[in-house]
Amino acid sequence: MLNLIRRDVILTKKLNLTFIPFILVFVFADAHPILIFLAASVFVPYNAYAYDEMAETGMLLNSLPYTRKEIIASRYIGAIFYMIVSIALACVILVFFGQSFTFTDIAIGISLFLIFASMTFPLFYILKQGYVSIVVLFGGIIMVGIGPKLWFFFGKHLTTITEFIHSLSTVAIYTLVTVVTIAFYVVSWGFTTFIYQRKAL
Repeated sequence: MLNLIRRDVILTKKLNLTFIPFILVFVFADAHPILIFLAASVFVPYNAYAYDEMAETGMLLNSLPYTRKEIIASRYIGAIFYMIVSIALACVILVFFGQSFTFTDIAIGISLFLIFASMTFPLFYILKQGYVSIVVLFGGIIMVGIGPKLWFFFGKHLTTITEFIHSLSTVAIYTLVTVVTIAFYVVSWGFTTFIYQRKAL
């Protein structure tokens, strides 16, 4: 399974060379650190998916000595590995350019990535190839565009939930968000495995 994770890096190595310029665009645009961490986390996993979609490597992957369960596991575990490395590099870039950020920014960026990945990874095994990247791209744009507005809307109108959240300690909030995010990711992992094991190629 580790070889499958390495495979993604090798196949997308040319695109990965553009990682630093990609992050610098956000830094020079004075983007919020949360958005920078989210963009950094998305870069490698979605490049790998986009490559597979263009090259239609489904048949090739299934001809290798790996089960479909292992192929999906490599995607989900690999995404976490790439996320850690990418966020570390993003932190170095931000420090180098004197941009301030907090641990909270990193935590929110990680949570947003895991939730976004949980919602979009299954699409690569549900939708027809050639359309997924477009759906994911527009989904990401919509998420960035209307996400904050939805947050403020719910915060304003769902006062009971808002008051409950404000009554929690910082540690309790971090714990709750972590548990919910991990649960969402695990459920997505299981659902994607279920779909892929039953998909005809």
